[in-house]
Amino acid sequence: MKLWQKQNTSVSEIIEKFTVGKDKEFDMLLAKYDVQGSIAHVTMLGDVGLMTKEESGEAVEALKQIADEIEKGIFKIEEGVEDIHSQVELLLTKRIGETGKKIHSGRSRNDQVAVDIKLFLKNEITIIKNGVKDLFELLLQQSVKYKEDLLPGYTHLQLAMPSSFGLWFGAYAESLIDDLEMLAAAYAVTNKNPLGSGAGYGSSFPLDRKKTTTLLGFATLNYNSVYAQMARGKTEKLVAMGISSLAATLSKLSMDCCLYLNQNFDFISFPSHLTTGSSIMPHKKNPDVFELIRAKSNRIQAIPNELTLLLNNLPSGYHRDLQLTKEILFPALSELKICMEMMMLMLSNIEVKKDLLSDKKYKYLFTVEAINEKVNKGVSFRDAYSKVGDQVEKNEFTFDQKKLIHTHIGSISNLGNDHIQEQMRLVLEKF
Repeated sequence: MKLWQKQNTSVSEIIEKFTVGKDKEFDMLLAKYDVQGSIAHVTMLGDVGLMTKEESGEAVEALKQIADEIEKGIFKIEEGVEDIHSQVELLLTKRIGETGKKIHSGRSRNDQVAVDIKLFLKNEITIIKNGVKDLFELLLQQSVKYKEDLLPGYTHLQLAMPSSFGLWFGAYAESLIDDLEMLAAAYAVTNKNPLGSGAGYGSSFPLDRKKTTTLLGFATLNYNSVYAQMARGKTEKLVAMGISSLAATLSKLSMDCCLYLNQNFDFISFPSHLTTGSSIMPHKKNPDVFELIRAKSNRIQAIPNELTLLLNNLPSGYHRDLQLTKEILFPALSELKICMEMMMLMLSNIEVKKDLLSDKKYKYLFTVEAINEKVNKGVSFRDAYSKVGDQVEKNEFTFDQKKLIHTHIGSISNLGNDHIQEQMRLVLEKF
C-alpha cells in the first residue's frame, strides 16, 4: 500500500524495487524523527481547526505509542509498505480509524522527508560534537602531560627544528576547533524547519509553521517554501563538508602515528593488545587501527564531492535524485563516530619515548637555535646563518640542548593551551 496509490492502479514490481532502492533501511534511522514531526504537525492541525482537539489529542497519543515501539526496537516497516511515512500513517489509521487519515493534511512526503532528515542530522551533529569535545580534552591532557618531552620537527620530511609532544598534541586539539567551526555552520543551516512547505509550494491551509518550529525545537524555519525544498541536498552537503573537515584532521593524525610508530622513527608505542601482528613475521606490531582510521577518513572526505555530483544541475523543486543523499551521507556519519572512538582509545594508551633528541642524529635540529643565539648577541642574521652553515659543512656543529628557550605563545615553552581551551568553549556555544 502506498500513500499516493490510486484505485485500480499498480506499479510494476521491478519499477518499485528500483525506485525504493535502499531507502527502507535508512528510513528506519528516521523513524523516531518522522513520528516527532507528525506529533508536531498533528498538534498544530488541532490548533488551527483542521482537526478537532479531540482528534488531535487521540492521534498524538497513538503517535506516542508508536514512538515508544520505535524506542523499544519492535517497530518495523511492513512488507508492501513503501516507506516510513506510509508505515506510520497506515499504522495510525489501523489503530484509531478515520482520524488517522487526516494527519497528512497540509503536508507532502517531500516536507516530511526534509524535516526527518534535519532532525536526524541535528542529533547526529550533536553526538559528533560531543565526541570531538572528548577527543579535544584528551589531546590537551596529553599535551600537558608530555609538554617537556621533545620531538623532532620536520619540513619536507627532513629534519627541521625541535618540537615537542606538547606542541604536537596541542596542534591537533586546535585543529578540531576549526573543524567544529565548519560543523557549527552546518548545524545552523540544519536547525531550520522545512515543515509546512508541502511539495515545495506551500498550502492553502492556514498552517502555523512557527508553532511546529517551536514544537520541534528548531531555531527558526525555512520561510520560503520553494527554498525549503531547495535546502534538501544542500543541507546534507554542508554537513558532509563539516564531517569532511574532521575526517581530514583524523587522517593526518593517523598518518603521524603510523610514522612515529615505525621503528626508524620510534617516537611512540602502544600496548600489544592495541596493535596487530603478521602471519609470518613474529616481531610485527602493526598500526592497523590508524591505517583504517586514515582510510575511512579519506573516504569521508570524498562525500562532499559525491554529493556535488549528485546534486549539480538540478533545478528548483523536488527530484527523486535527492533520495540518494541518505545512502551517501548516513553511513559516513556512523564511520566518523567509530573513527573518533577508536582514536580516543588509542591516544588514551599512547606511550611516548623519552630523551629522543639526545641521539646525535638529531643534532642539526638545533642549527636555528644556534643562529638565534648569535643574533641575540648582536650578530646579523645573515652572518650568523653563514657561520652556522659553515660549521655544518665542516661537521663541526654542536649545540647545548639545555639552552633551548622558546617563550612566545604557541611555542615549546608556552603552549597557549589555555587560549586554545577558550576558543573551543566559544565554538561549542554555537551549537
